[in-house]
Amino acid sequence: MLLKDLAAALDAPFEGDAALDLFRVAALEDATATDLSFVGKGRAARGATDSAAGCLLVYPDFDNATARAIIRTRDPRGAAARAIRLLQPIAAPAPGIHPTAVIDPSATIGANVTIGPHVNIGPNSRIGDHTVIGAGCAIGPECVIGTHSLLHPRVTLYSEVTLGERNVIHSGAVLGADGFGFVFTNGAYEKFPQIGRVELGKNVEIGANACIDRAALGVTSIGDGTKLDNMVHIAHNCRIGRNVVIAAQTGISGGVIVEDYAIIGGQVGIGDKAVIQSKAVLGSGSGVLTSKIVRGGEVMWGTPARPLKEYLEQLATLSKLAKKRKSKD
Repeated sequence: MLLKDLAAALDAPFEGDAALDLFRVAALEDATATDLSFVGKGRAARGATDSAAGCLLVYPDFDNATARAIIRTRDPRGAAARAIRLLQPIAAPAPGIHPTAVIDPSATIGANVTIGPHVNIGPNSRIGDHTVIGAGCAIGPECVIGTHSLLHPRVTLYSEVTLGERNVIHSGAVLGADGFGFVFTNGAYEKFPQIGRVELGKNVEIGANACIDRAALGVTSIGDGTKLDNMVHIAHNCRIGRNVVIAAQTGISGGVIVEDYAIIGGQVGIGDKAVIQSKAVLGSGSGVLTSKIVRGGEVMWGTPARPLKEYLEQLATLSKLAKKRKSKD
């Protein structure tokens, strides 16, 4: 794509040879004369002058002293994501149903749907237009998958799972398995029947081997635009808001509420019925106690999770005590 055309598609001003032809997006250190790269702040910006990239996506205040080809934008990384879709689009598989797929006669299949080998689709399930279902997926009864969604190979949807449009579910994810619900009665654990559902909004992405449990009663829900990393576990009756990001190996216990725009780092553990308010941040490895309320906009760290400033002060105090003890020894 020509530099001038790419800049127009990104709705951003450019400097340099308008006829420069760009073929892909690459890292600063790997880029060549026909590649586009992007420049962040700090050390990344200082390394831009050494990059062989043909064109750089830069912040508006970037000092272009060497008069190289650049595109100025308020969000270079976000612009790079859009540029990748333009320069290196992923080829969509041809629509069609593989002959080894098993589809219940009562299921509804939309237009231009791709269904791969050994897919199983249960009774009364509905697959939206332009959706791709990869090899070996198992779709249970009464499921709904919205338009333009993508299920990578070996995704499992138990019964009554609803996905909105443009969802991406990665391999090995399981949606709608029973929640961990047991009642201790007469000296033994008895299963509390898990008869609820799972509902995902629009533009949700679920990572590989993630698990989202059905509600015991009611709904386990995930809002529009939320992104879950690999190996995240969402337990029964959780309500995850819009545009939440949750990193790998996080486990969220039953009945937890995570409000819009919260950020949850890797390996975080959240106890039953906790509430993570809007725009709160939980640092990696944090532990949130049962029924705890994490206030909106607060940055928390440690176990039990506490405000970042307090956490750092306590670490500093422990370090000083260790040094004093060492000096006495």
